[in-house]
Amino acid sequence: MNSCSHDTTSLPGGRVPRLLYAVTAPESTSFFQGRLAYLRQQGFDVHLVSSPGSELLRTGQQERIAIHALPMRRPIALIADTVSLVRACILVRRLRPDIVDAGAGKAGLLFSLAAVLCRVPYRVYSLYGLRLETTRGILRWTLARMVRLACACAHRVYCISRSVRQKAIELRLARPDKFFIIGSGNVKGVSVADFAPSPEVLQQVERLRQELRIEAGAAVVGFVGRLVRDKGIKELVDAYLLMRSRFPSLVLLLVGPFEEGDPVDSRTRELIEATSGIVTVGRVEDVVPYYHLMDVLAFPTHREGFGTVALEAAAAGKPVVTTDATGAVDSVVHGVTGFIGPVGDVEALASALGRLIEDPVLVQKMGQAGQERVLRDFRPETIWVGYERVYRELLRRTGAGGGGR
Repeated sequence: MNSCSHDTTSLPGGRVPRLLYAVTAPESTSFFQGRLAYLRQQGFDVHLVSSPGSELLRTGQQERIAIHALPMRRPIALIADTVSLVRACILVRRLRPDIVDAGAGKAGLLFSLAAVLCRVPYRVYSLYGLRLETTRGILRWTLARMVRLACACAHRVYCISRSVRQKAIELRLARPDKFFIIGSGNVKGVSVADFAPSPEVLQQVERLRQELRIEAGAAVVGFVGRLVRDKGIKELVDAYLLMRSRFPSLVLLLVGPFEEGDPVDSRTRELIEATSGIVTVGRVEDVVPYYHLMDVLAFPTHREGFGTVALEAAAAGKPVVTTDATGAVDSVVHGVTGFIGPVGDVEALASALGRLIEDPVLVQKMGQAGQERVLRDFRPETIWVGYERVYRELLRRTGAGGGGR
């Protein structure tokens, strides 16, 4: 692995550079798995802040870094957001980091503002997606200005995918030279080894097949993610119903929780709960055996940052059918690792899924191609090293001024 470990970037007095990461939800701390430990080993004093939650505690323990819990609400809430901003400023002033890297919704704005107000020397905003793309009216206007403000606070803006960068430039969220991508994009990369069909995993698959009452030999279309409107759940259910006449034993496996924010419509929810061939399992701790229970992953999202689940499925050797939505379009090579269709097109989704279900040889070929692509282009170490280089570059920019702790 290429590394910047020989970089001798120094701070006044020989201080270790302090780095503060900020995300809104504790679940989002999984973005940093491996990266935080790597940066710590490369000589950074790493801190992580999110809303309180067991995931934050787990990440802190796994990565062996300092964590800070600060309540932040996902929806816009003026009074609560003001309180969170004050708390963010207090935390930043106390820690006096040399670099703040903030992203993932509300935390991106609050900690970008706090970093400016507290005169943090180097600021990175991570653009993990563009929620505004699927909104309208005053909400879209508000979200656009929030993102522009966060970008204005930053020296560099990381874009999780090439299409996110292109869309951000089209929307004039910041100067084009502020945006950067590491490697082929993605927030954390994917290790193919973590998704290998080991004997233990295959035993789990057979156990799950029996528990979920999925017949041996039945084709399985899977989905992994939040069961919300923006993930294209309505289109997926409609496509499944369209396919059942051709494939009577077809199973639709939904892995993930229903959420009240951006909920699916009542008709779709009722169909999911009442249709015998649709299996739901909610949130799971270990998704690997579920990928190996599938023949193909359906990912009909309306908006995305990149679509890490598409890479995870590919790492498990499964082809993916997704949409041409920003972010998702980068996760699949059309005709090679899967298929890409128009957002919201039920018939195109059903056609692509059907083509794979009736052709096991194509499933295997595309699955292998996807696995090779992940191994070649999306290794986690590439992301880690890329971030380190960006941070070192910032620290060198003006003589490594630092936070003066």
